[in-house]
This record gives sequence, structure tokens and C-alpha cells, in this order.
Amino acid sequence: MKNLPISLDLQDKKHKGTIGSWITIPHPSIAEIMAKAGFDWLVIDMEHSPISISGAEEMIRVIQLCGIPVLVRVGENNACLIKRVMDSGASGVIVPMVNTMEEARQAVMAVKYPPKGRRGVGLARAQGYGTLFEEYQRWVAEESTVIVQVEHIQAVKNLGEILSVEHVDGVIVGPYDLSASLGIPGQFNHIDMLKALETIKDCIQKRIKPFGFHVVDPDVNAAITKFRDGYSFLAFGVDFLFLGGMSRNMLGSLRESKEKTDL
Repeated sequence: MKNLPISLDLQDKKHKGTIGSWITIPHPSIAEIMAKAGFDWLVIDMEHSPISISGAEEMIRVIQLCGIPVLVRVGENNACLIKRVMDSGASGVIVPMVNTMEEARQAVMAVKYPPKGRRGVGLARAQGYGTLFEEYQRWVAEESTVIVQVEHIQAVKNLGEILSVEHVDGVIVGPYDLSASLGIPGQFNHIDMLKALETIKDCIQKRIKPFGFHVVDPDVNAAITKFRDGYSFLAFGVDFLFLGGMSRNMLGSLRESKEKTDL
């Protein structure tokens, strides 16, 4: 509907999987650049970044004006914070460190209005500043997106129960924290990490809910492997890695060419 948050289809059957990316730099120009790059959706990260609630709202506005769905990864499973980013117009939320069925329920309750949830009712940007409350109420009940983040071995062990929670639309694996919970931070090829990912893969094969993975380092081959493993949506890269990677690659090429031409 006009002026409502843009709904998100995580699986997008036509394209056999969607590709989004991660924003941590608190500036609307970054949001606009990323939104015009062609991603299917974007995530504003409020957990590991200096992005404030007012900054998030401005970035949500910019991304939506580009016609792209936007999720917010909140800093914690906090009903007040989730309510505020939803009132700012987010298409949905990614909630970190959801390790149990009850924590998954809490995330859903924070997004949905009664009777599906316990979210307090306010009139802000998402509700058209009071002009679209009825339309937004219907939208949030049926089309808002709740993604829980699997980034601890406890969550892997409880994955079946987490997936059973109604209105959890999907799960996304956070590889760094998952490896850290095993005592092997960043060691993605360690046997314990591979076992955890294999357990997740078994659930993916059952096709209970859409599964996502954050391919933090923007490696195309790694992303293709995840799609082949059955993941239906991928967060690909991070704004600062794209910026830093392009800078280093282009500068390295220039210096190499300069040395070859003896300038």
C-alpha cells in the first residue's frame, strides 16, 4: 500500500534466493548508495555500529524512497527498541542472540500489535503520522518481517523449537558469534563449527522456514556455496568492506602499474 513500509519476500522464488547487504556507517548517503546498487533488501545494523534511532529513521526513509525493503538489526531483544524502529518505518527486524523458543516469541510479540503481540500503539512515521493507522495495522499483522539470528551453539541446539514459533519468518546465521560461542572465534573451518553448520543444514533441508546466512567477507564463491547448501537469502558483505576493499584493490593496481612504467 502507498506510503506503508515495503514488504519483503525472503525467498523470491523467481530468482531462487535473495541477496541483501549490511549498513553500519551512519550516513544517509551510504544508505542511498547501497540502495541504488541493486540489492534485494538492506539491513541497518544498530548492534555493532554508532547508528542512533534518529539516524536509523533517516536511513530507512532514504532506502524506502529508493524502493528497497529495509530491515533493522536491533542491538538486543528489547521490546522498546524494536517498537521504535518499527514505528520509524522498518519493513521488519533482525533480532540477535535468540537462543530459545521463548526468546523468539518475545521478538514476535515486540513487532506485532495485539492480539498477535504486545507492541504498544503509537502514531509515528510508519503509521503516516496518524493518517494510515488502519492500513498499517493490517500491514504489520500480515507483512512485517521477523528474523531471528542464530549465532550461539545454544540456538543451534534449540533450532527446531525456535522455528516452531508462529510469525518467525526466517532465521539468519551469524558466523562470527556462532564460532565465538564454540570458543573458536573466526575459525569457520574448525570441526566444531562445521558440525554446527551441518546441524543447521539438516533443518534447511526440511524447508520449515527460510534460512539466511551473513557472508561477511564479500566472496562470490562463498556466497554461491551457501545458496547451493540451501540458504534462501544471503546478506552479502558490509558497507565498510566494500569501501575498503575497492580502495585497497584500486590503489594496489595503480601502484603496481606505476612501478611497471617506472614513473
